[in-house]
Amino acid sequence: MKTKCLIVDDEPLAIEIIESYLKQLDDFEVVATCKNALQAFTVLQNEPVDLVFLDIQMPQITGVEFVKSMKQKPGIIFTTAHIDYAVESYELDILDYLVKPISLARFMKAIQKYQAMNKVGDLSAVSPKDSEKDFIYVKSNKKNFKVTFSEILYVESVKDYVKIVASKRQISVKTTLSEFVSRLPEERFLRVHRSFIVNIDRITAHTHHDVELGDKEIPIGGSYKQKVLEVLI
Repeated sequence: MKTKCLIVDDEPLAIEIIESYLKQLDDFEVVATCKNALQAFTVLQNEPVDLVFLDIQMPQITGVEFVKSMKQKPGIIFTTAHIDYAVESYELDILDYLVKPISLARFMKAIQKYQAMNKVGDLSAVSPKDSEKDFIYVKSNKKNFKVTFSEILYVESVKDYVKIVASKRQISVKTTLSEFVSRLPEERFLRVHRSFIVNIDRITAHTHHDVELGDKEIPIGGSYKQKVLEVLI
């Protein structure tokens, strides 16, 4: 089933850019585009919408005011040319905050975050407040397992699954490493290789070529080396 999207922006070019990005994704479709919040309200009353790309600075009703008026919210991604509303947007449980001009790479990061938070089949549904918790739930073998961030040693990509290696257990989840990393707090976890994410607090030693977590040595990928060394040094 495709994710139904609504784009709300008073700038035609901004709508065109987001719409062009969404057309490249097979699992997403644009059900409507609107120039203001009043038009968007009518659409939401008559169409099922899963995800809204919402400009903040619009005439009559701002995006922030529009969100505050909603009784039941779909996923909301703010789009704006200004960063002044960043703090307020997260207080409203907004999924993400994109600053114009929006690059495709940054847009895809927001999409991955949405997928991770709503992937009921492979990852249990989570709320935007997960970033404030010290644990996540993951689904494996028809069970939802609670995993605290502190117990995770590293996460490894194995074909169509990721393997969560914790202190006393291992859990396999059907998802991608890119989707899974979006659920982890950036300040606590570091992607060191295309196949590995490590818990920074669990690193016991490192070289320019690998990191060690006790007896486990994990290679540092060439494209990740600069960022890894910046974080560790």
